Amino acid sequence: MPKPFQANVNQNDETIDVVDSDDVIISKATRAQVHSNDLMHRSSHILVFNTAGSLFLQKRAMTKEESPGLWDSSAAGHVGSGENYLKCAQRELEEELSLVDIEINEVMSIPAEIKTFWEHVRVYKCITDKKICINKNEILEGRYYGLFEIKALMKNNSDMFTLTFINIYENYIMNP
Repeated sequence: MPKPFQANVNQNDETIDVVDSDDVIISKATRAQVHSNDLMHRSSHILVFNTAGSLFLQKRAMTKEESPGLWDSSAAGHVGSGENYLKCAQRELEEELSLVDIEINEVMSIPAEIKTFWEHVRVYKCITDKKICINKNEILEGRYYGLFEIKALMKNNSDMFTLTFINIYENYIMNP
């Protein structure tokens, strides 16, 4: 069965660092090579809270290779070759949500495993009331959820969320 159309055809040509289980760079490969060979690599996820304590979540575009149409962290993306986790997080906030000059702090890391699609994940958090403008090429829709609402959805409809977000929810949001 053919893969769905990619919104950014050149995205699979993007070069990213291949890492080992200790998150040490061992080589470089294209995004397509990394995914087709289950190679360990890096990603950043950002949780955007407003001052009322609600969390912005994005519903991944149907054109996404992984977890299309599922709810995920506010913003997320692969760390490019030579880029660090923090720079990636800042870039993704701007690319996906049009948020710039936002103070973000690392809150957790997740080692690479099958549930993260072999990504070492660093999770960042920010609090802002700036207007979010979603990138329709990356995100189907987005909205703020109260934490009690997320808790109820996790209990009754956890399959509507990405595996990485479920991990973040269970290990950070519910247990800060």
